[in-house]
Amino acid sequence: MNDAIARTEILARIRSANAKPKTMSAVDDWKALPRQYRQQSTRDLASCISLLEDRLRDYGAGVHRSARGQVSAGIAAILRQRNSRQVLVPAEIDRRWLPQQFAFVTDTDLSHGELDACDGVLTGCSVAIAMTGTLGLCHADGLAPEQRAGRRALTLVPDYHLCVVESSSVVETVPQAFEALEPYKGQPVTFISGPSATADIEMTRIQGVHGPRVLDVLIVD
Repeated sequence: MNDAIARTEILARIRSANAKPKTMSAVDDWKALPRQYRQQSTRDLASCISLLEDRLRDYGAGVHRSARGQVSAGIAAILRQRNSRQVLVPAEIDRRWLPQQFAFVTDTDLSHGELDACDGVLTGCSVAIAMTGTLGLCHADGLAPEQRAGRRALTLVPDYHLCVVESSSVVETVPQAFEALEPYKGQPVTFISGPSATADIEMTRIQGVHGPRVLDVLIVD
């Protein structure tokens, strides 16, 4: 098929489509789309967590595990390893997580300069997707303390991010994650897969351009 014939065929199809009566709204059109991809999990929770760990390590994140009663000690060990002494936290974070030997700065609408002056940020996580190694940080009210991530700037400006993930927040698939976030639809959500990274036209990889250069994830069993 030469270019002229192809152009004529394309335009004819467009005219034909535009001539058809519109009986459905855009929302109806969206709902009618076929969804043959897998939406439910085929793994148990332990397998999902193992897959999440594998994906996160592949992306260059540090991955750690902690028993439920040892979260504070686990956070302290990670922060010592990173030499982080002054760490930002959302105002609503679970205060039981915070080890006393560190200086935690509560975000009270701090300026970008004040956020950048700290060594890093400690947050919770709303949902973690094992299949893609993605953390979903919902910036909404009404979340449990262990799911709090604070406002979006808090998780984008600092160079280091320590994210605590409850095992109960881990799902296998992306559709499951959106189902978990359904109560907060319309609220801002940041999805991150490993430390922030980008590459220029010469494929030179640079970390920390659009968010934290270093990411640690503490999974709580």
